[in-house]
Amino acid sequence: MKSCLRYCIPALPALFTAALAAAAPAGSPPPLASPPAIEARSWVLVDSGSGQSLAESNADQRVEPASLTKLMSAYVIFGALRDGRLKMTEEVLISEHAWRAEGSRTFVQVGTRVPVDVLVKGMIVQSGNDATIALAERIGGTEAAFVQMMNAYAGRLGMNGTHFEDSTGLPSPAHYSTARDLATLSRAIIRDFPEYYGIYSLREFTWNRIRQENRNGLLESDSTVDGIKTGHTETAGYCLISSALRSGMRLVSVVLGSGSVKAREGGSAALLNYGFTFYESVTVKRAGEMVLKPRVYKGAEQFIAVAPAATVQVTVPRGQGTTVTTRASVRGPLLAPLAAGTAVGELQVDVGGKTVSRVPLYPVAAVATGSLWRRMIDTISLWF
Repeated sequence: MKSCLRYCIPALPALFTAALAAAAPAGSPPPLASPPAIEARSWVLVDSGSGQSLAESNADQRVEPASLTKLMSAYVIFGALRDGRLKMTEEVLISEHAWRAEGSRTFVQVGTRVPVDVLVKGMIVQSGNDATIALAERIGGTEAAFVQMMNAYAGRLGMNGTHFEDSTGLPSPAHYSTARDLATLSRAIIRDFPEYYGIYSLREFTWNRIRQENRNGLLESDSTVDGIKTGHTETAGYCLISSALRSGMRLVSVVLGSGSVKAREGGSAALLNYGFTFYESVTVKRAGEMVLKPRVYKGAEQFIAVAPAATVQVTVPRGQGTTVTTRASVRGPLLAPLAAGTAVGELQVDVGGKTVSRVPLYPVAAVATGSLWRRMIDTISLWF
């Protein structure tokens, strides 16, 4: 029998909001409550778009990530697929090292060739260690070389509390991460690889007549949840990263070191419901919307609009959108020629006086070098 916790928790926001509405004046936002109590060693709830932390506990504590490690393996593999260095239809030879992998398995056989599509689904849905190692060897030549790539990508993403020793998540003192870093990685997968993120919502996967279900129970109990990954070892406890999209707002919860499947799912659902109940997203600027129109020296145009490349959103407590303020600046005098892809300034977004986001600003169009006369006049202007 499926637990009531798995199926009842997603219904809490409506009941909670209704109770608040009955106690508050009509039209007023609900008061901001404290985050729920979570049975876990560390956890964090973040807004996927901005990366803002809405609630957290021990979010920077180093912990064993278990199979959540495979999120970084997937990030590297998705990059290879996008770059054309790997194709979903390609067949990968299964080595003895991959075949002998401990833990969760996709049950691929040594010496056989298995399509990348199958291996990727095996890695994500079944959390297959054998499928993951086979892909790692295909991309890196050896698993050890692939792990070096994983650590390099972790550095690029700013995951400063993370170090990987293998591609699958086997326990090791030198294999660790943090709830905040894993939230950063999850956001990066959602942002950078939307074409592959949908695989995380698959409920089941069958290979070699063996059917296995996705271990993320929230996919079944909450229709707004569409990912992302479970993890478990005896030493790591039960771990779950979940993401949900409701009314255009996406949140990511990371729960690490729970005592049971029930606890990790209940804690994750409670965090997501808390975030959607008490917070809302506010659009600050849309992609390409002018922020400033600074002077350009020595160019064919004297002024150029600058704007963010992507829509800028922040998450605030419900009803507090008026506390959002912005400040924009340009880095010194702008000199032509000026490429459209060159960051020339920054938009700083504050909520209640606290900076929550810094977004680069780009010219909306390239500016060519101006005439000899314009360059001479502007050279003189710059002297003063």
